[in-house]
Amino acid sequence: MQPTVDEAVDVLTRPLALPCGAVLPGRIAKSAMSEQLGDRVNAPTAELTRLYARWGTGGGGLLITGNVMVDRGHLGEPKNVVVDDDRHLEQLRAWAQAAQAGGTPTWVQLNHPGRQALRIAGTHPVAPSPIRPKVPGAPTPKELTGDEIRAVVGRFAVAAGVVQEAGFHGVQIHGAHGYLVSQFLSPRANVRTDEWGGDAERRMRFVLEVLRAIRARVGGDYPVGIKLNSADFQRGGFSEEESMAVVAALAAEGLDLLEVSGGTYESPAMATGDTRAESTKQREAYFLDYAEKVRGVTSVPLMVTGGFRTPGAMREAITSGATDLVGLARPFALDAAVPTTVTGGGAAPVMTSRRLSSKQLDAALELYFHTRQIQRIGGGHEPQGSEPLPVTATRMLLDNGWAALRRKRGG
Repeated sequence: MQPTVDEAVDVLTRPLALPCGAVLPGRIAKSAMSEQLGDRVNAPTAELTRLYARWGTGGGGLLITGNVMVDRGHLGEPKNVVVDDDRHLEQLRAWAQAAQAGGTPTWVQLNHPGRQALRIAGTHPVAPSPIRPKVPGAPTPKELTGDEIRAVVGRFAVAAGVVQEAGFHGVQIHGAHGYLVSQFLSPRANVRTDEWGGDAERRMRFVLEVLRAIRARVGGDYPVGIKLNSADFQRGGFSEEESMAVVAALAAEGLDLLEVSGGTYESPAMATGDTRAESTKQREAYFLDYAEKVRGVTSVPLMVTGGFRTPGAMREAITSGATDLVGLARPFALDAAVPTTVTGGGAAPVMTSRRLSSKQLDAALELYFHTRQIQRIGGGHEPQGSEPLPVTATRMLLDNGWAALRRKRGG
């Protein structure tokens, strides 16, 4: 029997229609990574524009930027891009145009670090509750007032409106990895007893208000997604059951794409050892089992990121219905055209093993290594996947000093 036209098309290159009416041209997406390519006033740079121009011609279905902060008084990292008004609109337009010139839609990931913020002169980290994260040197955050919470919600909406005006094709709310949205959802970080906390329903109010404010600002036909933890992987933290309840509530508010992730800055899901069953490991992705459970509570398109390497596993995940998009992150730092590589039959590249005696140092080295490759691409160079471990370690210490040994954050 001859295959139908649809069957003859590689599932990884099939378009995906979103609830808002937008269409993604393929099923391999770049998940967010922190590029650290903002300038001294947190505007997009020529290097950031060049980086996304390369990624945008790599054959993917979607690019999601790294952390773009909604408040310049609260940064996750020194060189984050900040969008809290339209002062950098022209640089944002150049970034959007370069990223999307090759036909790949690009969404801006919007974030507020909450208690994971840097200590900046004149400001202090804020959070739902004054609970210090269990990270060396982290201060106790200031508890947000009700008025301050509503102001932060408004900042997300303002940022979404500005990047829409700049020409980006969508936005993603960062609701994972222990940042502010995730802090509101977590019973470990949010012990409020007012309308913003106290039980699971009130803890989810903040993310719902953020989505509603963004949707009111950008309209119903503009893509809005979220990156959400499947769980915090901490005793007494945000649970899988609570996560699915949040998903169902977000879907009812007009969500277009759910990216599944997990863990926090204190307890990263993919950096503390792989404890999955062997049958699950063969499927490669970390969060496919959770994604399949989510199918029972929503029809919102799903994106699963973390662990995918081979074309076969990616195709199986999509054809089985476990996910709609395959998210790749660090492979994009080693191969700017990794979607084309994968659809051509090649595997997504991985960094060669670089293990020392310290898990904390190993994690810092791996993140620093990939950030260096991202910045090489932005500088107009090719990534160096075979850089020797001593070179990576030496450069990390020269660039960051002993502060490099504190675990850094990704997207």
